Amino acid sequence: LLVLAAIGIKLSSPGPVFFRHSRVGRHEQPFEIFKFRSMTVDPQRQLSQTQLQDPGVFPLGRVMRRLKIDELPQIINVLLGDMSLVGPRPCMAETVTQMPDWARRRFEVRPGMTGVAQINGGVTIPWEERWRYDVQYVERLSFLLDLGIVLKTVAVVALGEERFRSKA
Repeated sequence: LLVLAAIGIKLSSPGPVFFRHSRVGRHEQPFEIFKFRSMTVDPQRQLSQTQLQDPGVFPLGRVMRRLKIDELPQIINVLLGDMSLVGPRPCMAETVTQMPDWARRRFEVRPGMTGVAQINGGVTIPWEERWRYDVQYVERLSFLLDLGIVLKTVAVVALGEERFRSKA
């Protein structure tokens, strides 16, 4: 799947296969995250949270984002020890500056490839709600919780994130 995604990116959009960007991890330490590039290369573009409908996302990128294939290179971050399979999603430094003090508990654990916020709506829910899910995760941390998150992640990928938007 990784090889097919890399070939697809090269054939469908000029530019590098990978997107690398600084994110904030455990203990608020910066690290470089790896993703498959899903957007057209535009040096003038301001980095921000993007949605599937963003005009900068090229067609194959939409499919990769919908199926979370663009996130698979983060397994490198897991192997490097910067991330875990499950935990709060790593955020950009700009997001940290907007974060209330209570939400900083999310930095007590490694960021994850998937997490509670991702299985409850992900980018479709406001930041404060995501941070509440992240803090809940830190407070309830267990192997069974992680297992449940991984299993629900499979459903989210198969059925779409919109179907799992929280009702809060």
